[in-house]
Amino acid sequence: MKSLVTFLFSSFCFLSLLAQKYSNEFLNIGVGARALGMANSIIASNNDVTTGYWNPSALLLQKNNLELGLMHAEYFAGIAKYDYIGASKIIDSNSVGAISILRFGIDNIPNTLDLVDPNGNVDYSRVTSFSATDLAVLLSYARKIPQLKGILLGGNFKIINRKIGPFAKAWGFGLDVSATYHHKDWRFAAMAKDITGTFNAWSFSFTEDEKAVLLATGNTIPSNSLEITKPSLILGAARTFTFKKDFSLLAEINFFNTFDGKRNTVIKTNLWSLEPRMGIELGYKNLIFVRAGIGNIQKQLNPEGTTYITTFQPNIGAGIHYKIFTIDYALSDVGDKSIAPYSNIFSLKIDINPQNEKK
Repeated sequence: MKSLVTFLFSSFCFLSLLAQKYSNEFLNIGVGARALGMANSIIASNNDVTTGYWNPSALLLQKNNLELGLMHAEYFAGIAKYDYIGASKIIDSNSVGAISILRFGIDNIPNTLDLVDPNGNVDYSRVTSFSATDLAVLLSYARKIPQLKGILLGGNFKIINRKIGPFAKAWGFGLDVSATYHHKDWRFAAMAKDITGTFNAWSFSFTEDEKAVLLATGNTIPSNSLEITKPSLILGAARTFTFKKDFSLLAEINFFNTFDGKRNTVIKTNLWSLEPRMGIELGYKNLIFVRAGIGNIQKQLNPEGTTYITTFQPNIGAGIHYKIFTIDYALSDVGDKSIAPYSNIFSLKIDINPQNEKK
């Protein structure tokens, strides 16, 4: 029993360190129920506080002087919790700033390293608990450069803190840059994430007794290390159609490009992989919105394990905008069509000192 629980504990703690390809993946989940309802196909059309995460250059399209955003989501039957809070502010006619805080965490994980007392007896009162958390702070800035007509520029400075109870912690830093371009009824965007690589420096701390337990159960004691998130590039195009005055239809497609080796995506090579995402939003009088999107298109074995089939993740959502409040809801992985866990996501946006026209 001691061997089993210790194995499960150590496997959970150090799994993320074994595959740097997927380091800091919590930063790819997305923020805002509006975006998640459209399968994260949002970088070209978004223009609210969550744009600090998706595409900081588009913060310049913000219509309100100050915006606040909140989101909460739960995964794996509530075991994992994902939260976001953000604020964005128009600085002057040419610049906007924002801050975004994201936390992905699993709390109350049993620590069984001291389950057996010095006399060899199993003592459940010695079991404690800890949390494994990923925290990120994004400081965003967007500026309009008059010489670049129609082009908006922005960037993020990211501060990352990851902790696994008292046993491991990491600090990381990274940079994102983005651009948005308008052409008639079209909007195009590019978001380059981790342009210099995002570096997480891990350090580990175990007592001598904890080291002895890990070694006795066949585990390796990890050493301080450096985890690197390689650059990625998201390209997007969106267009809004208006018909019968009161109705609008937004359609967007994004292409998520990674350069850290072959991934399970639609297009994949040893150096580059591409995942398409598509989303639509039907609006009525800028008051009620209905959304849908498709993403996470992958190949996986059928239940019999004999052949590969194509799976995808369909999402749906809805939103209500009333005065200074916007409430959005999204249901991800409708019908359990992919291996991703489904989740109910809610988000709230508050406009403070709304302006009739953007400065």
